[in-house]
Amino acid sequence: MSQHISPLAGKPAPTSILVDIPKLLAAYADLKPDPTVAAQRVAFGTSGHRGSSFEHSFNEWHILAISQAICEYRQSKGIDGPLFIGADTHALSQPAFESALEVLAANGVQTMISAGGEFTPTPAVSHAILVYNKGRTSGLADGIVITPSHNPPDNGGFKYNASNGGPADTDITGWVQNRANALLEAGLKDVKRMPFAQARKAATTRGHDFLNTYVADLADIIDFDAIRSAGVHMGVDPLGGAGVHYWAPIAERYKLDLTVVSAVVDPQFAFMSVDWDGKIRMDPSSKYAMQRLIALKDTYDVAFACDTDHDRHGIVTRSNGLMEPNHYLSVLIDYLYRHRPQWGADAAVGKTLVTTALIDRVVKRLGRRLYETPVGFKWFSEGLFDGSLGFGCEESAGASLLRRDGSVWATDKDGLVPALLSAEITARQGKDPGELFAQLTDELGKPFADRVEAAATPAQKAKLAKLSPDQLKSDQLAGEKIEQVLDKAPGNGAAIGGIKVVAASGWFAARPSGTEAIYKIYAESFKSEDHLQSLLKEAQSIVDAALA
Repeated sequence: MSQHISPLAGKPAPTSILVDIPKLLAAYADLKPDPTVAAQRVAFGTSGHRGSSFEHSFNEWHILAISQAICEYRQSKGIDGPLFIGADTHALSQPAFESALEVLAANGVQTMISAGGEFTPTPAVSHAILVYNKGRTSGLADGIVITPSHNPPDNGGFKYNASNGGPADTDITGWVQNRANALLEAGLKDVKRMPFAQARKAATTRGHDFLNTYVADLADIIDFDAIRSAGVHMGVDPLGGAGVHYWAPIAERYKLDLTVVSAVVDPQFAFMSVDWDGKIRMDPSSKYAMQRLIALKDTYDVAFACDTDHDRHGIVTRSNGLMEPNHYLSVLIDYLYRHRPQWGADAAVGKTLVTTALIDRVVKRLGRRLYETPVGFKWFSEGLFDGSLGFGCEESAGASLLRRDGSVWATDKDGLVPALLSAEITARQGKDPGELFAQLTDELGKPFADRVEAAATPAQKAKLAKLSPDQLKSDQLAGEKIEQVLDKAPGNGAAIGGIKVVAASGWFAARPSGTEAIYKIYAESFKSEDHLQSLLKEAQSIVDAALA
């Protein structure tokens, strides 16, 4: 990524940047959002509502309002099955869990909470919803996941998963957001809640063993026999995240040679090396954040990590260290569609349109259909649910897939499964995913990719989101004829909120950020680093001209 790299990047986190946890928690309880200030309102993006209690953007009032809105949404749609709720290891996740339970119990919602207060990965919530709903047409379950994903330690996040197990679609999140903001504006007077101790003991609050039900089912999606018989020596760094206590039971149940590098849970995440911009971020695809595991690459046949809610994966190989997400996803698709004979012959491959075009080449060679969507994992939930997609992925190391028999596993991103698949691949192919990527690029071409960001005003962002192909003045891109200009995703015809321009050996996509005052340009070349730089340069001038 082209940006200013902090002098702290990749180094152990200095005490000066660690978050003051008592202060953070006090801010959650004490600071009230002002609904007349846009940044303090509930904003439910593709990954739910996110913010920090220090910035008045993730406080008790937000969670009470959102939880009440979800209760009202469920009632309006006749969703009356249990609600599965999980939380990660961020400091704000526990108080947000307590606030949510106070509202859910007061509204009489049957709530399945983690047995023994164990942390719960995002995929374990999705999996629980789907297992419960299997064969049912009424009394369906849904869920809440409390996580800001891999974001810094002072962040909180709150997300709603629908009864298909996946992230709720925009029509649902829009409804919840509007209702939550109306509740905030009215000073929460229509919010029902009861004290936490009472909510915890309510007849509607039940314990659910997320950990063992998830772990027991993994045999339906991973070939553990192959891993065990090949004696693959594995290392895992849970990065202090929600799956921290899942790995030892996985190793024990399936008799794997798997070492958990660290089981430390620390809400300051003081054990992390600092990310590119000087912040602490539990991003398993960042070489700066992944220093601890990269240092151990020669100790294991293959090693892996997951982010804080365990819905993203990072793969470290002996052959070339930390793999770029796009590289591993390409290897994974190439492997899975050759080694999952029970997947339907028409099970397509899903990817977002900023994910590598190497996948397009892999899919073509496999004789499969490509299903290309706008950014956001929610676009894959239906396909994974009904089996029309075998696999869905996005360039930020998020993926999910079907069970070996072709039935649904999880319709939200799962970090644990792709991590474990790196060991299955190593066992069955006799080469680690890094070596297989080198082989793949010898056969199909080597991608060079980058992404740049530029400042953009709200007006410019709005203009970019509405760009249409006929506004493009050029018919050439980095010396090649432009073959396609897209403003809608080829897979499902949904607006991409930007444009993608494709030539024979390269492409770029430009889109405004949903949360920040910037736009992003993604580019990829199958020629060279120089060609990539000219793609980025031309992309920038094409976008500037369109914005002018």
